[in-house]
Amino acid sequence: MGRRGRGRSAARDEAIQGTNDSSIVSKCSTAALGYIHDGFLQYFVTKRCRRAPLIHWGYYVRARAVDHCVQEFLQQSQGYPRRQILSFGAGFDSLYFRLKTVGLLSCTVVYEVDFPSVTSRKAALIKGTKDLAMVVGGVGRRESGAMSFAVEDYKLLGVDLSDLSKLEQALKEAGLDPEVPTMLLAEVVLTYMEISRSDALIQWAAHHFPCAQFVVYEQMHPEDPFGRIMQQHFSRLNSVLHALAQYPDCEAQRRRFLQRGWAKCSVIDMNEFYAGFIPEDERRRVQALEPFDEYEEWHLKCSHYFILAASKGEELAWSPLFSKMPAFSADDPPRAAGSISASVCTIAGLRRYGHHSVLIKPHVVLTTGGFGEQDERHCRLRDFHVLIRHEDNWCVRSVRMEKSGNTWGGRLFHTVTCVSGSQALAVGGRMSPTNADLGILWLRFPESMTASDPDCVVVELVSPQPAEDLASSRWRHTTTEVMCQGQKYLFIYGGRSAVQPVLGDWYFLHLEEFSCKRIPVGGPVPEGRHSHSACSWDGGALIAGGLGAAGQPLNSVLFLRPTGSGFQWQGVETHPPFIPRYSHTAHVHDGKLLLVGGVWLHSESVPGVTVIDLRTGFSLDYQIDTVSLKWPLMLHNHSSIFLPDKNELLLIGGGGNCFSFGTHLNLHPVCLGLSNILTSQ
Repeated sequence: MGRRGRGRSAARDEAIQGTNDSSIVSKCSTAALGYIHDGFLQYFVTKRCRRAPLIHWGYYVRARAVDHCVQEFLQQSQGYPRRQILSFGAGFDSLYFRLKTVGLLSCTVVYEVDFPSVTSRKAALIKGTKDLAMVVGGVGRRESGAMSFAVEDYKLLGVDLSDLSKLEQALKEAGLDPEVPTMLLAEVVLTYMEISRSDALIQWAAHHFPCAQFVVYEQMHPEDPFGRIMQQHFSRLNSVLHALAQYPDCEAQRRRFLQRGWAKCSVIDMNEFYAGFIPEDERRRVQALEPFDEYEEWHLKCSHYFILAASKGEELAWSPLFSKMPAFSADDPPRAAGSISASVCTIAGLRRYGHHSVLIKPHVVLTTGGFGEQDERHCRLRDFHVLIRHEDNWCVRSVRMEKSGNTWGGRLFHTVTCVSGSQALAVGGRMSPTNADLGILWLRFPESMTASDPDCVVVELVSPQPAEDLASSRWRHTTTEVMCQGQKYLFIYGGRSAVQPVLGDWYFLHLEEFSCKRIPVGGPVPEGRHSHSACSWDGGALIAGGLGAAGQPLNSVLFLRPTGSGFQWQGVETHPPFIPRYSHTAHVHDGKLLLVGGVWLHSESVPGVTVIDLRTGFSLDYQIDTVSLKWPLMLHNHSSIFLPDKNELLLIGGGGNCFSFGTHLNLHPVCLGLSNILTSQ
């Protein structure tokens, strides 16, 4: 290798080592908030920093998954006079200290391997920290060769994992015995190596250890929108995820290990692990630790990481760690009936999510609130935005808000319902997960708006007399216009509040008297939900999907059907069955329910447009062809407008905080032409 090549390699290695420093800060923050119990992480952090709740949840489920595998190994190998844990790329992980303190390392030696600079730093921290030195039982032997630190049951080795001959020699000199039951652990390590080298390491381990278990935690699914953002993040850090191209999913990873000498292998994504292996009471404990409202990004993050356990050696009768997983919704991903082409509408000012868009006139769209980009910074948005269609183009109109003493405040996850040609009603929303008492506002605008009007549109905000605090102190809910005995009502349903993570109640707001009325509703009471969709249809309301109390997407389509004296809940059967999802949008046109985007737990694909014939229940799924877009199209936390005279959907905004990969906002609105799919059914 030439000097320039060595320089690039050194820079890449340094960048990979930097991921350890960032990761340990996140782990320490996770422990400090009570997600995990680990009093040792703090000693490996020079400057503590509180991370976002989404980061805490991500590191929590990672820690639980790895601990689950470690505990299973220790239980399956108990009774053996000796056993070993070999951790590749361990960084500043505290696994040894945690296990030693609770007495789980009887007859066990832990070997950690990382870059020499990392193991030297860790050795210095152990020697210089009283609490760490007490656990290991001293300051260890003098450094020798690859050995940075060594006591009887703990060895730190500074070796490049890509050099197998040096690795094997260093492990031999450190006393590792290939004949002893061994657990090998690699948390986000193999993917940083060139594929040929990581494959060689997997195969070497299978041949070197006759009785072993290999546990891997890392990324997958590189080609969907979240996966592309994930890849871009690591590429910017000069830490390319090499394995993704050749091993993009769980099945590819499983075959990878089986083809390289491992006898058994089981793999699941982190959504499956969280739902199947973390008890309900523990999930409730975690949810109560701090305010949380990033469900979409949580499920997307979990669908892009897996935990794998490969094993060999009949004497221990290894059982795949995840073979006895409790029931998990695992419907096959849908087969796409076709695709819908997406085209860009180059309109500025609509990079946001958690907003609401509503058609206030046949070709006029009002967008309110959300979180997005303003003056080159990310913030809650207090502005309104009006689009007016002229021929085949959208014209932007600025909005002047006349507040009459009322402040909009930058709401997220609210609703806006147009109730006449000159006014709409905004209900609920939040400023933060602890500040949601935002109430109801009338939005009043001119009776007439055209593209030839002056640039500025005036919207007056009027605060009515409170209708019902409980009805409006919520977000991620829906509001739908329904009819009962010739009277118009706004049906306010579901959502969540600062106190309740899921609401299952509903209110009927009489739009003329502006008061909530009690109206009889029969039928089975639906499960509470938020982030569902709701559409007016035949005087009632169609409710689809949502996120339930268990934190899992729901697969129900419900119709609040008008009766002579009130309403009746009834289910809508679909064929094939409706795939659970949430954070989608919905529209009804000509007896068909259109569901747009959202999040489901099928990580092999992302939701496009689902068309359900409400007369027959027949359902078809269509992918969105985004080849013309130059950015990943994330269709959650978005809004959509259906234009019936054009058979078009206008998708506005969407995106979110993508774990530690940064905030992604769709660059421009996108138009979908639906004529072909609406006439083909």
